[in-house]
Amino acid sequence: MQASTDRIQVSHAGSLPRTDELVAANGARDFDDDGFTLLRTPEYDALLQEAITGLVQRQLDVGITAVGDGEFGKASSNPTDYGAWWVYSFQRVTGLSITEVNAFNEPPHRSTPGDIRLTSFSDRRDRQAFADVYADPTAIYSGRTATLFPSVTGPIEYRGQELVAADIANLKTAIATTGAENGFITAISPGSAARIVNDYYATEEEHIWAWAEALKHEYKAITDAGLILQIDDPSMAENWDAINPEPTVEEYIAFTRIRLEALNHALAGLPTEQIRFHLCWGSWHGPHTTDIEFKHIVDTMLDVNAVAYSFEAANARHEHEWTIWEDTKLPDGKLLVPGIVGHSTNIVEHPELVAQRIENFARLVGPQAVIASTDCGLGGRVHQHIAWAKLESLAKGAEIATKRLF
Repeated sequence: MQASTDRIQVSHAGSLPRTDELVAANGARDFDDDGFTLLRTPEYDALLQEAITGLVQRQLDVGITAVGDGEFGKASSNPTDYGAWWVYSFQRVTGLSITEVNAFNEPPHRSTPGDIRLTSFSDRRDRQAFADVYADPTAIYSGRTATLFPSVTGPIEYRGQELVAADIANLKTAIATTGAENGFITAISPGSAARIVNDYYATEEEHIWAWAEALKHEYKAITDAGLILQIDDPSMAENWDAINPEPTVEEYIAFTRIRLEALNHALAGLPTEQIRFHLCWGSWHGPHTTDIEFKHIVDTMLDVNAVAYSFEAANARHEHEWTIWEDTKLPDGKLLVPGIVGHSTNIVEHPELVAQRIENFARLVGPQAVIASTDCGLGGRVHQHIAWAKLESLAKGAEIATKRLF
């Protein structure tokens, strides 16, 4: 990834709406004996390749300059699905099995000074503050994932070689067919992957590092293929809400540092210019009143060994935080990939608003260092017609900003 000298580049955060045919095909897939590994067929593989090629062409047609595979290789069997970016990892490592207790029904865990730990999903502080809202599926609905959530019951080792090779081949075929300059594939961070129940490793740190050792094979495969690797790591910001009671910022940064070090270990030796990092506060459509402020974690984010940093900047909870770049210096040669259109509302941002948001960042870090993007993945979060309208508006707004800034 390189800075642009003549235009505002346009991208997105990864997940894009799957075609109706692909959603149906994922829903019809059989499971292996473990109950969560999805089986593939030649017919499915052909459908997936065709869908990704069509997706890349559609991105180019609406004005996306930094295209991706839309996470189509990460199974989604429901039009509303907030978890495909995560559950795909269950297909790619050993040591997992279905148990009675999982990440969603485990009991709450209380943290104390010196013993900071994640609580259960149901005990997260935003959920507790708005319990009646979260209990109402007409108010907040996160959809359904393609697989059940397993737990760690044995040693984690990478087994996804054929699957990541298929992801790479599908995107490279689409790039060659459409003439796209390059493309990116997302991969989960060790810290985010490790948020499932650990029934095997003696400590959570050992658990996280086991994921790092496994996932580094996926990261290397993507960059070795010449593609851009995007690390998806909501845990860097989102874990704050999952610690109950609220810790001090200093405690949280130390807690997060372990996850940062594991990620950088997994990225060691890979070309930084091919790595972008995505941070978000979780893509569910909740109040998010317990989100950590960006200013507290921006330096931690910049310590990730990446060339570009993607983050939410368009939603009502975090849009105001573009001003942190008045006091935070973007290191030389680095790029910002701010969310300019949101994933948490059906309202399609006006191109003029898009341009204004881009210009806010451009005035602080320089237009050459800004790639306009989405807050988070749009696939599974908003209706496909709305998602594409948002991307079209994003590209139009970038054109307006380009005329003003270059």
